[in-house]
Amino acid sequence: MKSLPLLIFYLLLISCSLPEKETINIHKDLQPYNLNFSYIPTTWDEGLPLGNGEIGALVWQNQDKLRMSLDHVDLWDLRKMENLDGEEYKFSWVKEQWEKDEYKKVQELFDVPYNRAPAPSKIRGAALEFATEKLGKVTSSRLDIASATVKIEWSSGATLSTFVHADRPIGWFKLEGKDVKDLIPNMIAPTYNLESESKKDQPIARNDLRRLGYPQGTIMQSPSEIVYIQPGWDGFEYQITVRWENTSNGIEGCWSITTNLTNNEKDAKKITTEAIAEGFDASIPSHLDWWAKYWNKSSLQVPDSILQKQWYLEQYKFGAAARENTPPISLQAVWTADNGKLPPWKGDFHHDLNTQLSYWPSYTSNHLDLAKGYLNWLWENYPTFKTYTETYFETNGINVPGVGTLTGAPMGGWIQYAFGPTVSAWLSHHFYLHWRYSMDREFLKEEAYPWFKEVAIYLDEISEKTEDGKRKLPISASPEMHNNSRRAWFGETTNFDLANIRFAYTKAAELARELGLDNEAKKWEAILAEWPDYAIDETGMMVAPGEALNSSHRHFSHLMAIHPLSMINWSDGDKAQTIIKNTLENLKTVGSSAWVGYSFSWLGNLQARALDGEGAAETLKIFASSFCLPNSFHVNGDQSGKGYSNLNYRPFTLEGNFAFAAGLQEMLLQSHEDFIRLFPAIPKDWEKASFNGFLAQGNFEISAEKINHDEIQAVINSPKGGTLKIINPFGEDCKVNGQALTKGNVFSKAMKVNESLELTFKK
Repeated sequence: MKSLPLLIFYLLLISCSLPEKETINIHKDLQPYNLNFSYIPTTWDEGLPLGNGEIGALVWQNQDKLRMSLDHVDLWDLRKMENLDGEEYKFSWVKEQWEKDEYKKVQELFDVPYNRAPAPSKIRGAALEFATEKLGKVTSSRLDIASATVKIEWSSGATLSTFVHADRPIGWFKLEGKDVKDLIPNMIAPTYNLESESKKDQPIARNDLRRLGYPQGTIMQSPSEIVYIQPGWDGFEYQITVRWENTSNGIEGCWSITTNLTNNEKDAKKITTEAIAEGFDASIPSHLDWWAKYWNKSSLQVPDSILQKQWYLEQYKFGAAARENTPPISLQAVWTADNGKLPPWKGDFHHDLNTQLSYWPSYTSNHLDLAKGYLNWLWENYPTFKTYTETYFETNGINVPGVGTLTGAPMGGWIQYAFGPTVSAWLSHHFYLHWRYSMDREFLKEEAYPWFKEVAIYLDEISEKTEDGKRKLPISASPEMHNNSRRAWFGETTNFDLANIRFAYTKAAELARELGLDNEAKKWEAILAEWPDYAIDETGMMVAPGEALNSSHRHFSHLMAIHPLSMINWSDGDKAQTIIKNTLENLKTVGSSAWVGYSFSWLGNLQARALDGEGAAETLKIFASSFCLPNSFHVNGDQSGKGYSNLNYRPFTLEGNFAFAAGLQEMLLQSHEDFIRLFPAIPKDWEKASFNGFLAQGNFEISAEKINHDEIQAVINSPKGGTLKIINPFGEDCKVNGQALTKGNVFSKAMKVNESLELTFKK
């Protein structure tokens, strides 16, 4: 039996063993969303992606060779930025130079070194190549998202099946067919050093890997094994081992990457030795079991094939990039650039937008377990963040570098955002969401509220009082308005910083009361009352007092209060709706010339929040069709040539992908307003739409179907009990368990643990 039919067999077996109410034919249902090509992609950033949050691979064709680019989340050069030290490394010093109009000193000390230094940076692993030209023409290459497996077929009848195991640090490949037994893999190491004397004088570009200064690694090869050991910075070392053996119909093998950054019980050599003894086929069931459970968590159906396929591909990439026990999703996660260069923006952890957007879809799609890795990483690096806060901001409490390394250390860059004063407040949003979606009281007590409290203490100490008794930041910014110029700092608190601050204190008080800490809640509410209201004019949300958004810009940071922080909501009344409508209209007025892909994803979320289904669907379709490569990777620039943006470059980052998924979910289900909306932003021509297994705040699991304009059915389950609130936008014929509801009213019910109810509407 060949490998792919065996995968299908196990998928069907697993789907049949799932609980009856959740059973789906996973393989069949997900087939329309696979990546299918009549060729093998010929660039790394269009490769077929595999991963498990720890290791990853991109499968593509390098000239006439089949190539697998291998990566590991811990592959990092962690050298310290030497300029982030000394007496000038203070927020107060930056403010002083800004006030004296000597800001060039700040740029030279902090901004310039980031661009000059090759590291700290994410680094890539290596690649495996197979000389497959003799196998004939490629007839198909496919990423099967149900099984997280790539299969390639050649005209000779030869096939390749390869996957990265879902929860083990091992990748597998199997080549079958005529004349494949001699297709042993070749290890292609990154060029960290040119050994040829004739090439040593070649100029080195700013993003060339050779700037890292590593010696070239050692490759040791035997008849059935290759071991590559690469030394890095300051004793860092990683090892890649690939091992293979002949089978009756070809060869099968496995690979692994390990580093000495963590205390691994086994190195890559030992991992592959044990894996090859188990075998490709024996490794499949546990891999497929993980993915079957993952896909069985949630699903959706909408009558737009572009949006639907993109959502499933985003769900696949999230499952391949996130785990509870791994670091957060960085700019490229486990798919670092395989082009002889450092990755875009050094592949780091950008907390001025990128990591946050990457986790937006995890809550409604019911993948809290994978999103927890983000929060675990923040707590694990708490001591680093404390040191950073005490040193740079000279306060207690906690802030987080806006641009950081694998271990949370600051990297510098444009310091308005790399050292942003409210980064930890924005990150607190994810602690709040995890609490509200999980209703895990232990998490609330041990992690969520303690984080908010630390943020509140920091913001209290960093703020200043004005003559009218109001608080303000010493200087404030709004990513990435005015880039890194002196103008990027504002004397008044920007709407971006203010939204983060008001959110932090509002929710700190809410969570304190939930824990019975009334005195602490009163303290946070008293401080909140000292902060000003948002700067708003006829254009809606302004950038800052005295400055409206008057030109196209990729970041929508000035409207954080609307989305994602939900401080200004549609249900708040006419005034709030006017602000939201004016803000969105102004975005349209200034245009999208300076937008990147994630701008469209974010706008889709905003339009859904404004209950504009047509607008949200159109915007999200522009993202999917114009800002993504054929393998679904978001590459920032407009690839369509249709003029949606003046930017047409292609640096790959993931946040736009995952923000897209969140936007489509917002069209189907919303729960940020203290009540649930079913199908809140559906285009008028969408007669049918459905979702299964979605999660709403309060830990309510919901499956719903809009059959046509006149009929809706929903089942709502409460695993932990609690008060359900759901608005009836449908009409007098809407019923809950047979009880008629009034249109426009919010139905409320105290639900018991594991209690379910049915909502129906039929004219």
